[in-house]
Amino acid sequence: MAADVNLNRLAVFVALVRAGSFTAAAQQLGTTKAMVSQHLAKLEDELGVTLLVRSTRKMSLTDAGERFHEDCARVLADAEAAIARLGECRDTPMGVLRVAAAGDHGPAIVAPALAAFAERYPQVSVELVVGDAIVDLIAERFDLSIRLGWLRDSSLRAAKLASFRQCLVASPGYLAKRGTPETPADLAGHRWIALTILASPTRWTFTGADGTEHLVQMRSAASANTTLAAHGFVVAGMGMSVLPDYVVADDLAAGRLLPLLADFRLPEGGVHAVYPGRQPSIKVRAFIDLLRERLQDVSTSR
Repeated sequence: MAADVNLNRLAVFVALVRAGSFTAAAQQLGTTKAMVSQHLAKLEDELGVTLLVRSTRKMSLTDAGERFHEDCARVLADAEAAIARLGECRDTPMGVLRVAAAGDHGPAIVAPALAAFAERYPQVSVELVVGDAIVDLIAERFDLSIRLGWLRDSSLRAAKLASFRQCLVASPGYLAKRGTPETPADLAGHRWIALTILASPTRWTFTGADGTEHLVQMRSAASANTTLAAHGFVVAGMGMSVLPDYVVADDLAAGRLLPLLADFRLPEGGVHAVYPGRQPSIKVRAFIDLLRERLQDVSTSR
């Protein structure tokens, strides 16, 4: 029988009982007295029970109607609470925020940002998965991924958070043995540490002060599939490589690495938040805003 009951009539019934009359209920519902009466008659017919006893002067609930009204009022209150909670989910970050990030960026940049985010929004629990492989956001149920460099074509949405410089570096020990390159063409004779996650790990374009581009093909002496591993090779004096500024900043300041070809520029890389769907959820938008703010503060302090 329940499958045959129009649940909209429950709201009319509860409104009728609360209003105390068909006229008052019709005014509250924005309909006619006849329509309220029709809804009640159909509800009683669908239930097979008389809910109200009506006279020309007043109406009163039957025993069945009184019990049914209590249940209906509770159901409607639960529905209203559920809608209110849904509104909170739409307007307030909550739930689990699952983020993927690169190995060089995740622990140093994304993890502190997630900690600050969880502090700001205690109804959110955070999960960070670190690795340099490109994750499938939908299949692996990630809310977003923080990706570095240059984005490949994708059906995913992306927001650019910041930029970073690419730095050609080598250790003092390596340069003492192999010499210091003066031009991009000199690089072809040096030992190169290739970062295999890049589309072209041994081919780079350097731009001179006059805007002239110099495409150089390097000879790989070693390769690594993570930025931090390539960095380890370079610091150990195995060869030279191009590494992000946020990875080598401390080494340059301490003299563990030296910058090369200062008169030439390399393409800037980007920090991107990538997410599925046309619009990010409130928790994803809030974290993107927080991370962008923190990255801008770091960039300003450099």
